[in-house]
Amino acid sequence: MSEPKPPTPTPGDTYKGWLFKWTNYIKGYQRRWFVLSNGLLSYYRSQAEMGHTCRGTINLATANIAVEDSCNFVISNGGAQTYHLKASSEVERQRWITALELAKAKAVHMQAESDDSGDECPAAPPSSGQGGGCRNLEIQSTLRTLGSKVEDLNTCNDLIVKHGSALQRSLSELEALRVSGDVGDKMKQVTERATLFRITSNAMINACRDFLSLAQSHSKRWQKALHSERDQRIRLEETLEQLAKQHNHLERAFRGATVLPSSFSNPALGNKGGVSGKGDASDEDDDNEFFDAMEDPAEFITVPADPKYHRRSGSNASGFSCETGMDDQSVNFDELSLASNPESPQTLELEPVRQRRTRIPDKPNYYLNLWSIMKNCIGKELSKIPMPVNFNEPLSMLQRLSEDLEYYELLDRAAKCQSSLEQMCYVAAFTVSSYSTTVHRTGKPFNPLLGETFELDRLKDCGYRSLCEQVSHHPPAAAHHALSEKGWTLRQEITLASKFRGKYLSIMPLGSIQCLFDKSENHYSWKKVTTTVHNIIVGKLWIDQSGEIDVVNHKTGDRCHLKFAPYSYFSRDVPRKVTGVVTDKDGKAHYVLSGTWDEKMEFSRIMQSSKGENGTEGKQRTVYQTLKAKEIWKKNPLPEGAENMYFFSSLALTLNESEEGVAPTDSRRRPDQRMMEDGRWDEANAEKQKLEEKQRIVRREREREAVKAASTPEEAVTEDSINDSPLKTDGVETGTEASEVSDESAHPDNYQAMWFDKFDDPASGETLHVYKGGYWEAKEQGSWDMCPEIF
Repeated sequence: MSEPKPPTPTPGDTYKGWLFKWTNYIKGYQRRWFVLSNGLLSYYRSQAEMGHTCRGTINLATANIAVEDSCNFVISNGGAQTYHLKASSEVERQRWITALELAKAKAVHMQAESDDSGDECPAAPPSSGQGGGCRNLEIQSTLRTLGSKVEDLNTCNDLIVKHGSALQRSLSELEALRVSGDVGDKMKQVTERATLFRITSNAMINACRDFLSLAQSHSKRWQKALHSERDQRIRLEETLEQLAKQHNHLERAFRGATVLPSSFSNPALGNKGGVSGKGDASDEDDDNEFFDAMEDPAEFITVPADPKYHRRSGSNASGFSCETGMDDQSVNFDELSLASNPESPQTLELEPVRQRRTRIPDKPNYYLNLWSIMKNCIGKELSKIPMPVNFNEPLSMLQRLSEDLEYYELLDRAAKCQSSLEQMCYVAAFTVSSYSTTVHRTGKPFNPLLGETFELDRLKDCGYRSLCEQVSHHPPAAAHHALSEKGWTLRQEITLASKFRGKYLSIMPLGSIQCLFDKSENHYSWKKVTTTVHNIIVGKLWIDQSGEIDVVNHKTGDRCHLKFAPYSYFSRDVPRKVTGVVTDKDGKAHYVLSGTWDEKMEFSRIMQSSKGENGTEGKQRTVYQTLKAKEIWKKNPLPEGAENMYFFSSLALTLNESEEGVAPTDSRRRPDQRMMEDGRWDEANAEKQKLEEKQRIVRREREREAVKAASTPEEAVTEDSINDSPLKTDGVETGTEASEVSDESAHPDNYQAMWFDKFDDPASGETLHVYKGGYWEAKEQGSWDMCPEIF
């Protein structure tokens, strides 16, 4: 007789084991732990993951199971999910196939039963009756499980009858043979035992069938009892919710009575609340409006403000301090401007506005092996990697800096604010808005050549104009200056430090951004957060912004602390989340900002703050009672077909548009960038190499002149050291990093910027390049003789 095989699992049982699953062409087949249960096939990296992390699940009810060869088989549910699996042996594969087929048949049968009984079962309420619905589903699942067990026994009975009949036939044939009497008696005994086994099995089947019939007959009564329990639970939850609201209201009223005496009131708010009884009703609605609380490890949470802040009586209007009174008046007046801010026409002159382009040529689909280029560049700075234009976008870094002005209206509105705290909200929103254009922009901008400039003249249609210049090449640094007729000036100097780590690319902007307002003389400064490009080698590229920003008003001491939360697979927060708190010089919080850096930002006025419960790390979080949040910034939609145009915004599409009268060093005149925009990438790569070599020659010439002008032997540099210097241009260096080189060796040519001078800012204590003037005058005169020839 052959060796007995292990029993095949019945459809209701759980079947577990190791299989090899195809992952990708790099890792091939990987060993995974698979679990088959209730018509679902799930897999994990190890048995230890079963309690917390499931890597994938496929429903066998709609799946197709196909055998490829002796060990391989495929499970697919129509294209959305496909598992290529391999067993350790043909026997093991057959066990899995048998278990999967039985589980699939059972899953199809259970799904049909569920569809048939769906009309008979009343629908549970979506939220409050969720617990009763779960118990209802549990009982139904129990009934289905009992039915499945009986069907399994029926299957076993059929097999017993089939094989028992065959056994009896064989034994009868043996009995008919002429053999000794002892053998005949033995055969009769075996036949009797087989008959008894069949009778017993039938009795067991009948008993189970009777049990199932009894359970089904009582199912309606169970359903009625279940609905009754669910209704009672709903009423209990509603009662508890009302009690919790009353308790919260009483607690806040008591705290307000002890913390804020009755003499602290505001006549403006009192008049607003005392207009009519209808105002009281609306305030009750506001009180019942709940705001989402931020989860750990957030430093604070927000709750709706007490209704007393919405309706103050006019009888106790004399006790408010000057500071509180002015701030609360801004709740009625300034916050409306924050939400709407209608722009009144400044002039009555009707000048034709230039029609700018709305499309560029579509991005060609050129294939390039990224790993062949990047494998030798791990650990280096991005500016030191020779990159073809295939990884670029047809804009320079100077033009990307100018894109920060996409939402210049925020600074226009900030210039009109009377309150510095309100103005801080606008400046903080402008800081966040500069990242909205980066969410899909995975292309690398062109590294500007030394002395390259870019002007953005929007004086007629937007009221501002800006100028950028590449003031240093190693490390690469760009200076930017923007001046508006609405009374603000933006200036920044950004140096990029970047590292390629194999799987991701980190870009750390160094330097400072400053914003000055003419009317209030407020002087703001802040820095940028880290940008990370993920899936450099394998997978789809995606960009994340993470870090913290402190926007500081150096005149008043106001501060806004913004936190860019990094993306986390396990976080329940919305991705790309940004939160911030605006505080005065004494550290008192006045506004809360929240939103995402790729969509919108909202602000809400803080009416009261208190210490709340401890977070997950043991830190005590602050609870802010706030008014209803209002939108302060929202991202503009991308133009139609942006996915074929490098995901450029409407402003970005116009940045490289040809214009008359710009400087010969302007990025619009760069030939390799223009060729790439036109789709001539091969020509662009060749032209890029020519420009880089041309700049190397100019740089060496400057270095030789610096050697001749050296006054002491210590300052002299030999010609051989110049030729062997690792400090070459536009990303071809393989020697010492820029951070390890002294200022003299990093800038041996002592390059002097054309339109910017170094300036020590006494307010922020930082040194940066600021605009020294002369560019727009030279443009009006058409005199560009002083500009170097770099293209």
